Amino acid sequence: MSVSEYIKARKKAQKVYRSQLLKGTYPYLQALDDLVSFSEITSEAELGLVEIPLEAIVGTKTAGRKQAFASNFMPLLEENSEFARKWTALYRAHMEEGIRDPITAVEFMNRFYVVEGNKRVSVLKYVDAVSIQAHVTRLVPKRTDSKENRIYFEFLDFYRNTSINYLNFSQEGQYARLLKLLGKTADDPWTDEEKMDFHSAYIHFLDVYGEKGGKNLPITSGDAFLTYLEIYGYEDLLTKSYKELREEIPAIWKDFQMYPAKRSVELVMAPENESDEKSLRNRILPQLQTLVRIAFIHDRTPEESSWTYGHELGRHYLEEALAGRVATTYYVTGGNPEEGSEVIKKAIEEGYTIIFTTSPKLLNASVKAALKYPSVRILNCSLNSSFGHLRTYYGRMYEAKYLTGILAGILSQEPSIGYVADYPIYGSTASINAFGLGVKAVNPEATIYLEWSCIKENPIEEYFDARHVSYVSGQDLLTPVRGSRQFGLYDVRGGKITNVAMPVCHWGKFYERIVGSILNGVWKKGLAQSRDKSINYFWGLSSGMIDVICSKHVPAATGYLLEQIKQSISSGHFHPFSCEIRSQDGTLQNADGMTMPPEQIGSMDWLLDNIHGSFPSISSMTEEAKRIVRLQGIGKYQEQSEHE
Repeated sequence: MSVSEYIKARKKAQKVYRSQLLKGTYPYLQALDDLVSFSEITSEAELGLVEIPLEAIVGTKTAGRKQAFASNFMPLLEENSEFARKWTALYRAHMEEGIRDPITAVEFMNRFYVVEGNKRVSVLKYVDAVSIQAHVTRLVPKRTDSKENRIYFEFLDFYRNTSINYLNFSQEGQYARLLKLLGKTADDPWTDEEKMDFHSAYIHFLDVYGEKGGKNLPITSGDAFLTYLEIYGYEDLLTKSYKELREEIPAIWKDFQMYPAKRSVELVMAPENESDEKSLRNRILPQLQTLVRIAFIHDRTPEESSWTYGHELGRHYLEEALAGRVATTYYVTGGNPEEGSEVIKKAIEEGYTIIFTTSPKLLNASVKAALKYPSVRILNCSLNSSFGHLRTYYGRMYEAKYLTGILAGILSQEPSIGYVADYPIYGSTASINAFGLGVKAVNPEATIYLEWSCIKENPIEEYFDARHVSYVSGQDLLTPVRGSRQFGLYDVRGGKITNVAMPVCHWGKFYERIVGSILNGVWKKGLAQSRDKSINYFWGLSSGMIDVICSKHVPAATGYLLEQIKQSISSGHFHPFSCEIRSQDGTLQNADGMTMPPEQIGSMDWLLDNIHGSFPSISSMTEEAKRIVRLQGIGKYQEQSEHE
């Protein structure tokens, strides 16, 4: 029986050997001595007795035995050789008692080369074992600018506190991304229990990933594991059944195949059907026989969040616009991502077939649900998502902010104008800069003083008062229970607040049109054309979703001018980001006469040169803000740790 296994192993070796000869590649094991002769080794380290993954063992230390094996470590020598008899005896011993003696190996660039124990490695690779114990010496190369070398030194930083040697990535920055997903930093030590749990979770994933053919993909198992964690999360992986994994992993197979590329983002800048709403209703509503059940899922209540309150106004508008045809309700989560998943599941089980999750904090939960329930229409309110498994939506609020910036620049008699921003997330920076451009268009000498409401214990009013600020752009909407008048563009002169204008995001207009597109079939058409894209609805003034409401305190002539500019933006004849634009450091961000692409506008991570202020550190933010920024923060926050 053992001899027949050797024959099978040899056939595997011969197949790989012939294949590599035909390709013109080296058909035997790599010899480390040959490799390091071209590298400068700066140090050696004894790692002691460690468990090493068999897939990472790629060769021998010296050239002495390398031609006895094909490059897959399967034996090449004749079955009647002394080598074959020893291999066969070792196979038999493994099947009866298991191989317990550790090998001796050298690690170089996170690959292992056998000093002693080649046949043990060969037998264990033949039976598809996962790992083997080894006495390991590490050879550390000189730092270079090659991609492989940079990834290796990232691995060394990761290994220092984790002792994890089985996770390899093909791209830079992935160890940091993994730690972020786990809620850790490179300096956090790992307990033995955390190491064991992580290894178990990885093997749990690998079992199903390999079963589905993952080894045939041109990515590392680490790449695939990280892709899975970014979509499904780590917290409950250990408790998932194989049945659940067999449903989840195939659902994101395209993501594995595309790696490292992400699904492209297709920004839908206007409603797909530009006919008026009355015509839209007449076309779809007579066809409906039953109520369409629609759920809105918020992360906070309307009483405590102006953002939620705005979406609730939109829900009520939808109910009124499609009265007798839709039934809506809303749910509130506790802000916990896992609770978000449970609430979405509950809504689906209660029969809701269209679900709007109204916070970026619910993005991951929405993606999981969209993968699990493909027949349910799930949309998340966020910008710049590239998951591709559900649609997202957001408003081009920067168009309204540009108009209020013009208004502030005209009305302010002081060269100082205030701006209170909420979170440094995608889309928010565009609003800040658009406001600055509006001010600059009519008052080029003015300075915008930027402050953040998400910073803990921030005395914003005192800061503005010390700089003689007369007009402030504040929050866009307040809840009814909060009596403050500090919203929209307001005048603070004379110690009192006078509201001047208010940017409006009319979510109801969006909800009515999107529900209509689902009911009249336009939604399915877009889905068929964009299966590998992440669709983001990014509507502005032209859709009626975004607007500016002026108060009686705006002079009639100024209001007329503002209306003309609004119409010009709506018709597409003018774009706020079409002039020469420089950031605070003097960098030219857009040339005069060029229109900045919407993707670039949505992902801005710089501030205009007439803005005084900066992006806050994560450590200065409230806990609520930290959660939002970690999910949807602009580029700089994807690398910034909480300890900065």
